[in-house]
Amino acid sequence: MLNLGRPRAQPRSTRSMPFGGMDYPDTKKKSSFVGKILLVAALTALCILMLKQSSTFNSPSPFSRHEPGVTHVLVTGGAGYIGSHATLRLLKDLHRVTIVDNLSRGNLGAVKVLQALFPEAGRLQFIYADLGDAKAVNKIFSENSFDAVMHFAAVAYVGESTLDPLKYYHNITSNTLVVLEAMATHGVKTFIYSSTCATYGEPEKMPITEVTPQAPINPYGKAKKMAEDIILDFSKNSDMAVMILRYFNVIGSDPEGRLGEAPRPELREHGRISGACFDAARGIIPGLKVKGTDYDTPDGTCIRDYIDVTDLVDAHVKALEKAKPKKVGIYNVGTGRGKSVKEFVEACKKATGIEIKVDFLPRRPGDYAKVYSDPSKIRQELNWSARYTNLTESLQTAWKWQKSHRDGYGTPVASSY
Repeated sequence: MLNLGRPRAQPRSTRSMPFGGMDYPDTKKKSSFVGKILLVAALTALCILMLKQSSTFNSPSPFSRHEPGVTHVLVTGGAGYIGSHATLRLLKDLHRVTIVDNLSRGNLGAVKVLQALFPEAGRLQFIYADLGDAKAVNKIFSENSFDAVMHFAAVAYVGESTLDPLKYYHNITSNTLVVLEAMATHGVKTFIYSSTCATYGEPEKMPITEVTPQAPINPYGKAKKMAEDIILDFSKNSDMAVMILRYFNVIGSDPEGRLGEAPRPELREHGRISGACFDAARGIIPGLKVKGTDYDTPDGTCIRDYIDVTDLVDAHVKALEKAKPKKVGIYNVGTGRGKSVKEFVEACKKATGIEIKVDFLPRRPGDYAKVYSDPSKIRQELNWSARYTNLTESLQTAWKWQKSHRDGYGTPVASSY
């Protein structure tokens, strides 16, 4: 039995005792260290308490969570001409929208207009990013809860694509793959893809239907077709809802004058004919250059199907509403009627009230004689048809915005025209 009361033979040693790998030679230093630990713990607890009381800690961003009854749509290229008009319509329809754009072709001014129209929290956010950066794209998807993607972002000039084809394959085909991979990784189930009639090339028969063979003749159309092929191959073993919309030639602007088309000045040579007409009417360029007058058409100039941007956006909304899991819808979006370039120029003169000087030049590489749609399928399946079919009226609407926005999305000015 131990004798707990036995006196010690030697006095207690004053040597230090190890504690947590440290030596404390005396109790004063030990007390000082413990006090510091307690102080740090108290400050940490205070910081946590303050964070919990802050609104950002308790209320995560509405963009980061799914909300019943609210569809959160990622709009790539939402600062661009078509993307900004689509964003406007989605916001008017009470959707939540995130725009991702690198502003290489888009306009921050368009985003600011949209933000001013819909300033409420949780309605619209803009993220500056390049879709070619897979790491950045994955981060965007990880930090936001998207219900659908409308993929507009792309360079889109036929002439430019013949001069710099690699840019088009990278920007269109490769970037679409990046978006698809992010959607698959993060479980986003609805994909609306912005494609083009350029994937058909120059078919032997008109009008073009969705089963018309695709034989693109320029890098722009080829890059878009490659992206379509990737989407279709992926969809075979996926439950994603996919809608592919093949646009014809887009014109017009927001009827209420809030948005318009403001292409980069350095791209005027490659831009849409409507932009060139307006630049000629405003005196920015000396006249309009019509490339190709010897095509097999009634007046020798190319024939195109001109679709108003408001109608085009409406087609996207209907595609979003009708999209179904494990189903793929492919639709032509056009009026079903073709107009020649000469007819377009006459309509532009009438819309602007200005006698535009026209120079006729040789053909542009990569162009084709006649392209116009048969929109029967989209009418039957999505209950969509073009409403803004008067070419002059669509151009008048766009001209009104152009007159009051001489510097694009710079400060609006009163028109002197």
